[in-house]
Amino acid sequence: MPLERLTAVSSIDGRYRDISASLAPYFSEFALMRNRVRVECGYLIALSKVPKLGVRRLSEREVALLRGLSDISLEDGRIIKAIEKEGYESAGWRIPATNHDVKSIEYFIKLKLKDTSLRDVTEWVHFALTSEDVNSVAHGFALRDATEGVFLQSIAGVEDALKALTKKHKATPMLARTHGQSASPTTFGKEMNVLVSRLMRWGGATGNYNAHTIAAPEVDWLSFAAKFVEGLNVDRDGAKHTMRLVLNEVTTQIEPHDTYAELFDSMRRINTILVDLSQDMWRYISDGWITQKPKAGEVGSSAMPHKVNPIDFENAEGNLGVANALFEHFSRKLPISRLQRDLSDSTVERVFRRGQARGDARSAQRASGSARRSDTDRAQERGRTCTL
Repeated sequence: MPLERLTAVSSIDGRYRDISASLAPYFSEFALMRNRVRVECGYLIALSKVPKLGVRRLSEREVALLRGLSDISLEDGRIIKAIEKEGYESAGWRIPATNHDVKSIEYFIKLKLKDTSLRDVTEWVHFALTSEDVNSVAHGFALRDATEGVFLQSIAGVEDALKALTKKHKATPMLARTHGQSASPTTFGKEMNVLVSRLMRWGGATGNYNAHTIAAPEVDWLSFAAKFVEGLNVDRDGAKHTMRLVLNEVTTQIEPHDTYAELFDSMRRINTILVDLSQDMWRYISDGWITQKPKAGEVGSSAMPHKVNPIDFENAEGNLGVANALFEHFSRKLPISRLQRDLSDSTVERVFRRGQARGDARSAQRASGSARRSDTDRAQERGRTCTL
């Protein structure tokens, strides 16, 4: 059965594809391949600058070639996957199936360089690295860039909309409820400002460089690593990232993922605030403080088509719950690895790399946004009902 929206196993790639498509450049397997190539090529460039290591200095043209290599095409991605799964042959050079996704990246780079002036340094590709060395940085790229490029912008959109409601309805009276019962008067703007305020608060093989030290004991590999990682915070066009990658100097064979857990916990707290928003808006609609206007052609219920249900807020609540369940598992599982390493973190990373949790959160944030437009901007004033 061919893969398309109707045959996708996950709703992220099916029903919600229009919403989650913005995450594909960060969390797809193709995106991971691109980031891995970027790490490997950047590392080779950095090695060429280490005196007496054995890697010759690269020309500006060669450096540009390596930096441009990370701009892989979908066809390049298919070649990488072929190297991993069934092997690949090009111009008489036969690469057997590696059954290893990172090793296939190394062979792909060597394949691309074999007919260039860099063919004499291809054996330095992946020098003294483990898969985790490459993956930890590649995943860091994905999390940093998606947070900057999608997540923060999405949350900012929610904040801006709530600020507009706060200003517009700062004097719109509304009866508050405590314990579900009528209580003291409040204003709709004040209740929206509470949500604004809450959102704005968020605002080596065993980790010892053994292979590097044995190969080149005269090199200060810790300083080299710190300089290399810091350089990853500046793009080729000179733009600096607001979220920075930093070197973790003390690890086992794998980076312990504590920073991942911190990021996912922050996202979970934001989602919890948005669940509160969704439930409150649902109740305001139910109590008649907010009314909804039917949209031509839309049916609210198969049995009662005249109804206008608050489905965007209900969908947001459900998707945020799914996202938080995944974020909670990521935060609980990823920092744990048996002794110096096991692979239990790798299979979990495949889930967050797939963007499932962020896709559910993105769907919920978009649902909240569309709900504000469809349920509130089209709402009609009726008595003391808020016009949003």
